[in-house]
Formats: sequence, structure tokens, C-alpha cells
Amino acid sequence: MSMSFDEKVAATEAKSWLGLVDDGRYLESWEQSSKLFKNAIGKEQWGRQLSAARNPLGKVINRELSSTYFTTSLPGAPDGEYVVIEFSTIFENKRSAVETVTPMKEKDGRWRVSGYYIR
Repeated sequence: MSMSFDEKVAATEAKSWLGLVDDGRYLESWEQSSKLFKNAIGKEQWGRQLSAARNPLGKVINRELSSTYFTTSLPGAPDGEYVVIEFSTIFENKRSAVETVTPMKEKDGRWRVSGYYIR
């Protein structure tokens, strides 16, 4: 899979952010997220939602980057620069999951996570 520079930087940021989530540092993951993300959900609410979603899955056994794509438009989000990143993840209690992490490029030029979900 050949990735653009922006996709590589965004993927590095996504992995670092997922590291916080994997360590149960949910409130810290909120702190490291984009302004768009923080405006969409409060810190305590994020902690509760993520805890409810992640805790039953158990520890991450394996996670592999499966796809990245750059876009300037996402449903329900303002136009901007986004990289939608999918990881194939094996958890202790869920053998086959797809984690989608969407970093966005903010005004300061840094990529920060603007969305995360597991299916």
C-alpha cells in the first residue's frame, strides 16, 4: 500500500492516539483529539462511551493497518483535510473487528483524531 506523506503522518498520529485508548487513557485520548471532536462530545461523556465500547472487547491482540484514504469531505463534518484509516484488529473477546480512525489536519498543521469507531 503506497501512502502519501499526509496519509503517513495521519497514520502515525492515529497509532499514537490508539495507544492511549489501548492503555485505558480515555480522557487523555480526548485531550489529544481535534477541536471538532472536542466540540462534538464532552470529555466525561467520551470517557463513558469509550469505556462502554472498549472494555468488553478486552486487550488488543493484533492490529494491522488495512487502508487509508485522503478526503476533503466527510458526511456531517465541515470541509477540511481528513485521512480515513482502517485497522483490522483482533481483541481478546472479539476476533475480527475494524477500527476506523479519522485524523484531520488542523489550523496549526497538526493531524489530530476527529473520529473513531469500531465495527
